[in-house]
Amino acid sequence: MIVAIANQKGGVGKTTTAINLAAAFALRGRPTLLIDLDPQANSSMSYLDVTTVQRNVYDAIADGTCGLEDVVLPSPTENLWVAPARISLAKLEAKLVGELDAHYRLKDRLAAVRERFPYIIIDCPPTLGLLTVNALVAATHLLIPIQSSYFALEGTDDLLETIEKVRTRANPDLRILGVLITMHDKRTSLARDIRAQIDKVFGNKVFKTVITKSVRLEESPAYKESIFSFAPDSSGASEYYRLCEEVIDRA
Repeated sequence: MIVAIANQKGGVGKTTTAINLAAAFALRGRPTLLIDLDPQANSSMSYLDVTTVQRNVYDAIADGTCGLEDVVLPSPTENLWVAPARISLAKLEAKLVGELDAHYRLKDRLAAVRERFPYIIIDCPPTLGLLTVNALVAATHLLIPIQSSYFALEGTDDLLETIEKVRTRANPDLRILGVLITMHDKRTSLARDIRAQIDKVFGNKVFKTVITKSVRLEESPAYKESIFSFAPDSSGASEYYRLCEEVIDRA
């Protein structure tokens, strides 16, 4: 199972979802690989000291100087490994322009680690460029986080159009696993209206689990921990564990 977490809007909880969903799989005893495809490397920083990283995803995808298995590093969480990013990933699009296999690079590199990691989570950058397309081509499933805010659905048409293009040719088996409402403040009438609007557009694709606003969720990456070790009794921990169970049921 390869889950790409994508939305071209920034600040919708992609990285928070990636690091905690990956940790939830790992806590269930399932060897899990978290692939950071965002040049900002926030997923990597949540588990690793990136200043000590020698090789990263760029090296595996761009020029093949090493395989993906050569950049994978263990995280402090048992059963969880990370394929880290660095800012060099921002150069990937220019590097691969004109290459016939540009959209298939990640999928090809994943073949070497699929047996080792039955669960793979890909944290995508907030764009619909080559990095995100590589994730969609490689993935079996797509999870779309949408922030519970006034502009929640802005840009989703572009994302859905990109998904359909990928399905048409490169990856006809790609399934939308679900839409995850994040940063939800259930106390406000606006948030309830936004949730109703998202439900109307996506119907049964919306996960029952909703991720509420949480200071603990924002703090945990600074301590290089998932929410499960940083604040195991918090609402964020219970919500992401429920999301993990929903993902497994749907897949």
